[in-house]
Amino acid sequence: MFSNYLIGLREGLEASLVVCILIAYLVKTGRRDAIRPIWIGIAVAVLIAMGFGCVLEFGSQELTFKAQEGLGGSLSILAVGLVTWMVFWMRRTARHLRSELHGKLDAALAMGTGALVATAFLAVGREGLETALFVWASVHAASDGTPRPLIGVALGLATAVFLGWLFYRGALKINLAKFFTWTGGMLVVVAAGVLAYGFHDLQEADILPGLTRLAFDISDTIPPDSWYGTLLKGVFNFQPDPTVLQVTVWLLYLIPTLALFLAPVGFASGKAKVKGRDEQGSQPSEATKA
Repeated sequence: MFSNYLIGLREGLEASLVVCILIAYLVKTGRRDAIRPIWIGIAVAVLIAMGFGCVLEFGSQELTFKAQEGLGGSLSILAVGLVTWMVFWMRRTARHLRSELHGKLDAALAMGTGALVATAFLAVGREGLETALFVWASVHAASDGTPRPLIGVALGLATAVFLGWLFYRGALKINLAKFFTWTGGMLVVVAAGVLAYGFHDLQEADILPGLTRLAFDISDTIPPDSWYGTLLKGVFNFQPDPTVLQVTVWLLYLIPTLALFLAPVGFASGKAKVKGRDEQGSQPSEATKA
C-alpha cells in the first residue's frame, strides 16, 4: 500500500505543481480570462488518463491467462522504462520547472485558446498516462485481492492535491530538488520490484524460460500471507520464492540505476568535473580575453 501511496503522491504532486504554476502565472499577469481553457485541458487529460487505466484493467480481463501474463509483463517493463526516464528528467529540471512552463504558456497565450488547452493537456496528460500505466503495473504486481493498493494510490493523489493547494496559497514552501530526489530514489526501488515481477509474468506466459528455477525459497521464514510478508510485498514487491531471472533482473536494474540517480547532476556527461575545475579558480588566458 505504501508503494502505491508513494506513486500517487509523487506523480500527483508533479501534476499539481504544474497546474499551480500555470494558474498562478495567469493570475499574476492579469490573464484570468485564460484560466478556463487551462482547466478544460486539465479535465480532458484527467479523463483520458482514467479511461486509459480502465482499458488496461477491464480489457486485460477478456484475455486468456497466458495472454494476461504476457500483457502484464510487457506493460510492467514499459512502465518501469517510463518511470525511470521520468525520475531522471525531473531530477534535472526541477529547479527550472517554473521558468520552462512560463515560456510555454507565453507562447500559448500568443496563439489563442486552443493552444492554451493543448498546453495544459500536454503538461498534465503525460503525467496522467504515466501514472495510470505505472499504477496498473504496480497494483498488478502487488495485488493481494484487496482494495488496499488502490486506496494507497487514492490517498497519495489526495495528499498531492492538498499539498499543491497549500503551495498555491503560499502556505507551503517545497524544495523541489530535494523532494524529487528522495521520492525518485524510493520509486527506483519500487520500480525494481515491478520490473522483476514483470519478468516473472513473462515466464508464466512461457515467453521466457526458467519459471521453475528458483534463486531461493524462504516461504517458511517469510510466509506470503503473514502481515510482514504482505508488508514487504506491498512496499517492495518482495517475493519469498523468486526465480533466478527475477533476482538477476532486479540487481541489474537497481544497483546501476540507483547509483546513477544519486550521483551529482551532470556526472555522466562530465559536467561535474568541468564545474570542479571552474570552482578551483581557473582564470581565462589573455588570448581568451582578447
